Amino acid sequence: MAELHAMPDDGRRRELIDGMLFVSPAPGWPHQEMALTLYTLLRAACPPELHVLAAPFAVTTSVVDEVQPDVLVARFADLTWANLPVAPVLATEVASRSTRLHDRNTKKAHYERLGVPSYWVLDPDGAGAIEVLELDAGGRYASVAEVVGDDVVPVTRPFPVALSPARLLDGLRRS
Repeated sequence: MAELHAMPDDGRRRELIDGMLFVSPAPGWPHQEMALTLYTLLRAACPPELHVLAAPFAVTTSVVDEVQPDVLVARFADLTWANLPVAPVLATEVASRSTRLHDRNTKKAHYERLGVPSYWVLDPDGAGAIEVLELDAGGRYASVAEVVGDDVVPVTRPFPVALSPARLLDGLRRS
């Protein structure tokens, strides 16, 4: 973990999963637009016992595991000034060409093992897409909703909010 924190601050995201280092390039505009618009939407709807944070913010659950979800929701009481040392109640990742497989496989499996109740994968390509995954009774992720473009999905976990991929990408279009 010390080696991870000693690496240069060069705009790249560095994460450890099971002791393996993953490095991603700095995200582009569509990624940031979708992530930060989601952050704003969630922040406005968040109840006081929970808190919404955007990357970079570390979820450090062991000496060999540190990830940075694009947007996370955590119990306020679980947060420290430095990191979140337990699983968040929601982890979201905005997929890009360089992270799509990692987000849908490695990070999904990691969040599942941690017991993160809700995991959302957002994709800014095309009209935009959102997949909502929730842990089932067996502790495995099940896809409970998928929407594209202007479609809207109402979610209830971790708190009620309506999501639309197109609305999360509105800032890319000029009137």
